[in-house]
Amino acid sequence: MAKSIQILSTKILSSIQKQELQKANIDLVEVNFIETQNKPFKIQDINENLIFTSQNAVHSVLSDPKSEELKSKNVFCVGLKTKILLSESGFNVIAYTGYAADLAEIITLIYANESYTFFSGNLRRETLPKALKDAGVKLNEIKVYETTLTPQKINSKVDGILFYSPSGIESYLKDNTIKNEKCFCIGETTAEALEKITKNIIIADQPTVEDVIEDVLHEYK
Repeated sequence: MAKSIQILSTKILSSIQKQELQKANIDLVEVNFIETQNKPFKIQDINENLIFTSQNAVHSVLSDPKSEELKSKNVFCVGLKTKILLSESGFNVIAYTGYAADLAEIITLIYANESYTFFSGNLRRETLPKALKDAGVKLNEIKVYETTLTPQKINSKVDGILFYSPSGIESYLKDNTIKNEKCFCIGETTAEALEKITKNIIIADQPTVEDVIEDVLHEYK
């Protein structure tokens, strides 16, 4: 009888996301290695355009009663799911990309003369704000959510690990080590956080959880 494959997801998956793994008889261990929480903020000094790089930021802004006032603004965002959430909530999304670096390039090449307010989290990467500031683009930032690491020891042996952010990797490595496990990463930024630790990295074609799962299914089919 073939040995069953065991995978660790560094965040809890939705029931739909789990289904494909279950159909393939892949055993799943799930642990949230980071937690996010809305942070109190004021909607003020808002520029012509809005930038979101995560669904967490969108949810936090939508929780503010004044968020309706922002829907007259144009929006630039990172992530297809972030774009869908914004569009379904009544925002006008001008451009979206899979990565912050690509969004920065679009803004600096095409929309550099406009001004932007970036709704962010406390552990956000420097990639986008640095690129815009270096190009002389007018930008201010409002932190609307906080990410905290929730490390814990994993005692069961796994064949592969699903990572969705550099913060998730940082949290995992506090109490665990990576040896021969295959590391499935949601995108290039996440993979970069593992480059000095392992070469056993598989990067999703598109930065979505579903694409990460697709890679797992392909690897162990």
